[in-house]
Amino acid sequence: MQVQKKSDDGKAIIVWFRNDLRLADNPALRHAADSGRPVICLYILDETQGVRPMGAASLWWLNRSLKSLAESLEKLGNRLVLRKGVAADVLDDVLAHTGASCVLWNRLYDKASIDRDTQIKARLKDADIDCQSFNAGLLNEPWTVQNGSRQPYKVFTPYWRAARAHLTHVVVDSAPKSLISPEHFPRTESLAGWGLHPTKPDWSKGFDLWTPGEAGALERLDDFLTGPVDGYGEKRDIPGVEATSRLAPHLHFGEIGPRQVWLAARNAAEAGDAPAGEVEKFLSEIGWREFNHAILFHWPDLPTKSFRPEFDDFPWKSSAAFFEAWSQGRTGYPIVDAGMRELWTTGFMHNRVRMIVASFLIKHLLIDWREGEAWFWDTLVDADLPNNVGNWQWVAGSGADASPYFRIFNPIAQGEKFDPKGVYVRQWIPELKGAPDDLIHKPWTKPERLPAAAWPLYERPIVDHAQAREKAMEAYRSL
Repeated sequence: MQVQKKSDDGKAIIVWFRNDLRLADNPALRHAADSGRPVICLYILDETQGVRPMGAASLWWLNRSLKSLAESLEKLGNRLVLRKGVAADVLDDVLAHTGASCVLWNRLYDKASIDRDTQIKARLKDADIDCQSFNAGLLNEPWTVQNGSRQPYKVFTPYWRAARAHLTHVVVDSAPKSLISPEHFPRTESLAGWGLHPTKPDWSKGFDLWTPGEAGALERLDDFLTGPVDGYGEKRDIPGVEATSRLAPHLHFGEIGPRQVWLAARNAAEAGDAPAGEVEKFLSEIGWREFNHAILFHWPDLPTKSFRPEFDDFPWKSSAAFFEAWSQGRTGYPIVDAGMRELWTTGFMHNRVRMIVASFLIKHLLIDWREGEAWFWDTLVDADLPNNVGNWQWVAGSGADASPYFRIFNPIAQGEKFDPKGVYVRQWIPELKGAPDDLIHKPWTKPERLPAAAWPLYERPIVDHAQAREKAMEAYRSL
């Protein structure tokens, strides 16, 4: 790396933004602001080989989140510098053209990011450039939570019990009130020129329910803690009710940090503004996110290999027709189809329905969970690698603390239990709006009572549940 040598502490500091697109509780940014030195705020759309490119829905979110961050930095008297390319080369160029003597960033925990950052850190130190990394994205670093044998936990409940024991003094830093600008900013690229927003066609019209950015994240957290958290433990499984926080994309892009969520939720419970039991249930979901990050850190091959090695021999079937029917919401099972249509329209899917549609792909169609994970990666606005991979393996039975292989969700029974009046199904499947409640999840059983619009899609499902379940059990028993 050909960069200028560090000669004095008055030189600029580069803050390399990644999945930490916020001002508050941002340790790298706070460290730079407190130094009293000029700060260069840099975002790199990274093209380093091995680093997984974002999916289309994530790029839509990134576009708006970067706009929000740029506006926030301008209010502090600074600006956001945008570059696309291999991260090491971009840093090389920015350092050479600014004479900056320090690079700061907040850590990521997947293998490709760790390998990239380790190599960059070594090159920077060889060039006498100071560099430091911080924790902005987790309550606990993955290596700090270990069992009595100093090994990582493989089961969530004891992991979360141990992780909570570390959370005795959680501190959240406020946003800097100002940032010193360098005399000359380095060259920046145009966000519009990156083409992150879809065109021809623009499939994102249904994404308008989201407000990417730090302000949107804080507002969503506040709305949740003053409303839906009451009754969260029960209502969170009902897809026809707005009862979940929908913070996942904000957390993934780092527009809000888990420390902020933890403190706000605990403070609301202690003040009596939110039921303590419901808050604890909600925070356990933050704990599941932490668990998935820790598992991916300790088992870095998780995106391609089963956590439980015996599942690598699972006899997957390949069917383009079945996968297309699943991805387009045309399986003939209303609760599955509703979930897939919600995903395509909004970039999001209710968590209970995610489990149902994932189980259907894996266990009814016997299609490799990696194909489903890749589809979610492209279509979810909250496509987070540790959670996406961890949750798909959980459903498959191959992951850490996974659902038993013999748990095969019956899509009819799941629909009747969690959407008994068909509120969710009717919202996303207009063909069934006129269907009676007792048929909404099994329309093919009484065709004479269905609206004409329901045909031919709901004449029969693409597979019979009982037959598909038996085939799945045979496949699992073959292991």
